[in-house]
Amino acid sequence: MTHVIEAEDLRRTYSGGFDAVNGISFAVPQGEVFALLGTNGAGKTSTVELLEGLAAPSGGTVRVLGHDPYRERTAVRPRIGVMLQEGGFPSDLTVAETVRMWAGCTTGARPTAEALDMVGLGARDRVRIKQLSGGERRRLDLALALLGRPEVLFLDEPTTGLDAEGRRDTWRLVRELRDGGTTVVLTTHYLEEAETLADQLAIMHQGRIVLSGTPAEVTAARPSRIRFTLPEGVPAARLPLGLRAAADGRRVEIRTHELQDALTELLAWAQGAGVRLEALDARSASLEEAFLEIASGHAAPDAATASHATDLEGAR
Repeated sequence: MTHVIEAEDLRRTYSGGFDAVNGISFAVPQGEVFALLGTNGAGKTSTVELLEGLAAPSGGTVRVLGHDPYRERTAVRPRIGVMLQEGGFPSDLTVAETVRMWAGCTTGARPTAEALDMVGLGARDRVRIKQLSGGERRRLDLALALLGRPEVLFLDEPTTGLDAEGRRDTWRLVRELRDGGTTVVLTTHYLEEAETLADQLAIMHQGRIVLSGTPAEVTAARPSRIRFTLPEGVPAARLPLGLRAAADGRRVEIRTHELQDALTELLAWAQGAGVRLEALDARSASLEEAFLEIASGHAAPDAATASHATDLEGAR
């Protein structure tokens, strides 16, 4: 099987004619983390529900592990794990009782202790659900998603409510699962999370994928920036003509696709002119900048060329 997940011209239209998913195509190889990003209403959840087999597409095709996840649900369901944004468990059950209850509905379930140890809840097995913190409930959601040793794991906002340590522990676990061959589909609002974990990502806007590729490819499509403040009496017009600078009073910003060359030219000019650049800050483009540009509707016309959306593996 070339790809574990394949979507071609995938569409989902709700009553009233609203196109939540409007003809998207992508493919996810086995053993990779694929992050699906977008603002609220971009179509992420509607897309993931189609992949999980919770709804039938209005158009196009989707295959998970070689099967239609909606029409061939019995072939797909035992091989996938799903972590929803909220589990909704009975509040009076203990953690261990909840896992055992879920294991009774899961093919080839892990032992309860193993599942809880994986997410750091082994010492909380006798605590009732209503006594858990929000972060602990997210850990329990993850334990249940992993209970059936899934080949494909869907994680919807997996670290919401977790503290910094819990988030890092979850990232470590996701990497271990990926290294063990599990394919992971991740939706998250934490861009650092996507940038850290994803082998490939796609950013959705208004039901379409507008940018996709590796995190490095996505950020490379955007310019780096250099910011600094000029001393009194030194106008921005004195800067080298090769540096395309925008000035607001003494504050200057330079956007460039050649950060090292531009910074070298700037510093050489400052040294030669005896100019001290205050509050100098140079940094490469970030995933956050690409995301916000798309969210604001100002993405560059060639943004989607970072990778061909029909085959994310080919972007490597």
